[in-house]
Parts: sequence; C-alpha cells; structure tokens
Amino acid sequence: MFIEPNTSGERRGSIEVICGSMFSGKTEELIRRLKRVKIANLKVEIFKPAIDVRYDEVKIVSHDASAIQSTPIDNSQKILLMAGEVDVIGIDEAQFFDNEIANVCDELAHRGIRVIVAGLDMDYLGKPFGQMPYIMAKADYVTKLHAICMQCGNMANYSYRKIPNEDQVMLGATDAYEPRCRKCYDLK
Repeated sequence: MFIEPNTSGERRGSIEVICGSMFSGKTEELIRRLKRVKIANLKVEIFKPAIDVRYDEVKIVSHDASAIQSTPIDNSQKILLMAGEVDVIGIDEAQFFDNEIANVCDELAHRGIRVIVAGLDMDYLGKPFGQMPYIMAKADYVTKLHAICMQCGNMANYSYRKIPNEDQVMLGATDAYEPRCRKCYDLK
C-alpha cells in the first residue's frame, strides 16, 4: 500500500478497509495494524459493536486468539463523541453497525484521523453486508482477504452457514460457519 508523503505537517485522514469472508484473517490483520500504531506511540481508540460478545465482551479477539482492548458501542455516532484527540481509530465487525457508520468514518477522516475498519463484505447469502459497501466506496485503501475453502482447499471468499437460520445477523464461529470458494458455495 502506497502512503503519500505528508510534507505540510498537517494530519491527513484516511479510511482503510479490511474485508473478506469469515476466517479470512480480517480481525487478525486489524489487530496487527493497530499494534504497529501503538508501537509508533500514536494515540488510538478501538471500537466494536456491543452485540459481538463471541470471544470477549470488551476485547476484539481474532479466531486465532490474538486480542486487543476495545470499547463496545451500540451506536456509531458514539465513535465521534469518543474520538477525542486520537491519531487512529480502529473499528471491528463494521457490518453490524447502524446506517451512519460510513458517514462516521468519513467525518473522522476529514478530521485528519486514520480510520482502519474491518468487516464482512458479504453475508451468508453472498450479498453485500450492512454498510460495508458504503464504507468501501469511501475508503482510500481496501484490502480483501481470503480464507481456505473447507470443502476443496482453494481460496475462499464466501461465508457458508452450516445451520438453518434465515436471520442476516447470526453470531457464530466454526460451529455455525465455514469458508467456501465460489464453486463449493454454489453447491450448497
């Protein structure tokens, strides 16, 4: 990823999106980037949706058990209130936030804040998920990660739901979902 040099001394905000299917390493990559920010002694705030309590009520935790402290919130507007004097904002599971999350990210970037967002780009039906398409459209950088198909071993970018449930939002891990490639997903 090319980052334009800043010679003016003013802060330049940006939006980075990390997207992909379940088990593609989105949260792991988010945590990696945020840890690097902390090493650089930059001020960072990290947020996750309050409904995501799969691994921890407060921390962002990846499937491989990497973790970082965060603030659970139930409304994306709270991010603007809690941003304060930060250099970087991290947001995990952005697909679960309300319809204002893309505008919140845009506002933060206009304030000169680097915003790093992770989330599913598609739901279990293979359709764009929540506000992720809008965040991606406003993003300066998009990284799409892939998992490994649990059926054939090829690159996977779909989240196959293994148990019957027609709700778009259903929290789960390997008990409820598995990554699949296009061909194996279409065989469902």
